[in-house]
Amino acid sequence: MAGLIGAVTLNLALDVTYDVPELVPGGSHRVAQVRQRAGGKGVNVARVAATLGHQVLALGLVGGMTGELVAEELFDAGLTALLTPIAGETRRTVAVVAASNGDATIFNETGPSVSADEWRAFLDRLPWARLSVLTCSGSVPPGIPADAYAQLAARAREHDVPAVVDAGGSALLAAAEAGAVVRANAAELREALGPDTDVAEGTRRLVALGARAAVITDGADGMVAAGPSGAWRALPVERVAGNPTGAGDACTAVVAAAIAANAEVDWPEVLRAAVAASSAAVLTPVAGDIDLAAYRRWLPAVAVNSL
Repeated sequence: MAGLIGAVTLNLALDVTYDVPELVPGGSHRVAQVRQRAGGKGVNVARVAATLGHQVLALGLVGGMTGELVAEELFDAGLTALLTPIAGETRRTVAVVAASNGDATIFNETGPSVSADEWRAFLDRLPWARLSVLTCSGSVPPGIPADAYAQLAARAREHDVPAVVDAGGSALLAAAEAGAVVRANAAELREALGPDTDVAEGTRRLVALGARAAVITDGADGMVAAGPSGAWRALPVERVAGNPTGAGDACTAVVAAAIAANAEVDWPEVLRAAVAASSAAVLTPVAGDIDLAAYRRWLPAVAVNSL
C-alpha cells in the first residue's frame, strides 16, 4: 500500500472556469458554463493522485471568505487538507476555455502577502512523520522566500521524506541542488539553464546538480526523465486536443505516487505512466481531472526509449 502524499500549494486559489464558444479579444462573450473549485497546482496534483487511488493530504495557506470557499470545496471533494490560516484573502484565478479550439486563456491573481510568522506556522505544522513524499508546485505568494521550495526540500530530506518540486528558473535549480526530484516543462528548463538548452541534456544537468531525478515535459515531443542510472524519452500515443492546464500536474501526481509506493523507482515505467496521465488530463475540461479510461487505454501503449 502506497504511503501518504503531501501536496503543497503555497498559493491556493479559487479557480473559476468560463466556457465560451469562442474567445474574441475586446469582444463580449456569453458564458455557456461556469465552474468553481479549489485550485492551484498542488491541489491539481492532489486531485489526480486521489483519482488514481492514492492517499493524499493537501497542504497550504488560506485566508478570508475566498479561503473559506476553498476549504469547503476541498472537503466536499473528499480531499483531506491541513490548511494554515493567514490574514490575507486567498486569490482567485479565471480560465476562459474556448470551445472553438479548446484553448484556455488564464488570468492568475498574484495572491495575498504572507507574513514571516504565517510562513513559520505553516512550516511548523507539516506532519513529517505521516508523509511518504512531499510535492511542491505552483507560484509562491508575496512574503514567502523565493527559495521556499528548496527550503521545503531540504527539510523533507532531514526527515527522510522525498520531495518532488515542480518549478522553473532559479527555483528549479535550487530544488535540484537540495536533492529533490524536480519537475518542469521545456520552457521552464530553458529559463533555468539557457534558451538553447537541449531538453535531454538539460534534464541530465539537473541530476548532475544534485537532483534525485528530473522529469521534463516537452510538448508534442513527449517527456524526458533522467536519474542516476540513465535518461529516457517517451512519446504520447496520440495527439489530443483539449485543456492542457493540468497536464503537468498529472505528471507530478504520477511521479509522487511512484515514490510513495516504492523505495527504488523504475523511472522508465514512471515515465510511461506520466505520459499517459498527462495526455488523459488534457481530455478533461478542468485542471485536476483525468480521463481514467483513456489513461488505462494508453498506459501499455506508451513507448519509452533510452537516450
